[in-house]
Amino acid sequence: MADIHLVFGEQGAGKTTYARQLADQADAVHFSIDDWMGELYAPDLPQPLNLGWVMERVQRCESRIWATASQAVQRGTSVVLDLGLIKAGDRARFVSRASEMGSAVQRHFVTAPLEVRRQRVVARNVDKGVTYAFEVTPGMFDFMERQFEAPANDELVDCVVFDSR
Repeated sequence: MADIHLVFGEQGAGKTTYARQLADQADAVHFSIDDWMGELYAPDLPQPLNLGWVMERVQRCESRIWATASQAVQRGTSVVLDLGLIKAGDRARFVSRASEMGSAVQRHFVTAPLEVRRQRVVARNVDKGVTYAFEVTPGMFDFMERQFEAPANDELVDCVVFDSR
């Protein structure tokens, strides 16, 4: 069976850039939550931002991504899941799912200092390059920053840690 790579970290840390490079190196299919959310839901994003609305749609996308990715893995194709996975429980859930299907799981924590990440997000909003899916406002950035649960030491065991500064 193929491998599942879980890429996680704070916003602006470079997860998508890292995940794309990893997918190329591992000959894997890359799934990005930002691509799915941007295409399916960004035009309908409520103002002011409503966390319940957003998280319901994130969960829908994660469910569909998992269904498709697990089929690929069962057919011998490795996948890179670039889902943000900002909560420790979400990361554990995906590790458990992968383990249940008998697939090898590699976790990748991508990190960078706060100001580097904030500057990247501002630049991405302006440049609208290959990793741009939707505009992240300063308020959205600050909100999501408070939501991130840093990995505990036990979660970092056997985890690839990449500092992208």
